[in-house]
Amino acid sequence: MKSHEKLLLENKAWAEEIRHREPDYFERLAADQKPKFLWIGCSDSRVPADIIVNAEPGEIFAHRNIANQVIATDFNCLSVIQYAVQVLRVEHVIVCGHYNCGGVRASLSPQSPDLSLLNKWLMHLKDIYRMHRHEIDAIESIKDKADRLVELNVIEQVRRLSHLSIVQTAWATYQAPMLHGWVYALDDGILQQLITLPANSDIDVIYQQLETPA
Repeated sequence: MKSHEKLLLENKAWAEEIRHREPDYFERLAADQKPKFLWIGCSDSRVPADIIVNAEPGEIFAHRNIANQVIATDFNCLSVIQYAVQVLRVEHVIVCGHYNCGGVRASLSPQSPDLSLLNKWLMHLKDIYRMHRHEIDAIESIKDKADRLVELNVIEQVRRLSHLSIVQTAWATYQAPMLHGWVYALDDGILQQLITLPANSDIDVIYQQLETPA
């Protein structure tokens, strides 16, 4: 049996099991989605949002990219954020990174000539490394260097979220969402909270959105 065929068979078995346990499950799921959480995570296959927090389908609206980044020119990510915040009115936005992240490790090395597009994506991570170079370079272990950059990256992405006009407008309008930065450990499955920004947290003036004249 081919690997993709196994996935299709597993899907049928899963759907049948759900229908047996809850006959109206899919009807309820198809009716609407009202998630309280937007999850911005890494594309790494070992960090599936729903599974690691034991959530049901419909609880988490998700966006994933390499190294869980929030980039102001990434219209894919920004569209997800805008829809989640302005339409779905999520109460929380979670940026979740993970230790032993391949993207973060790669950002600590010179650019690969074979991965020109990926180099551009990792440039944002390299900027964070450059901002914290003295702290990271003082760490001896390569693994510990990368893990510290994982943490700093999560913190920086949460701050970048707070710089977005989408988030600042929502804060001013309905005092939500709360922003969270978490990191996931692959070796024990535990999440750790690194930063939390409630609505209307202090933002550097250069990132603040000007108020619209009355």
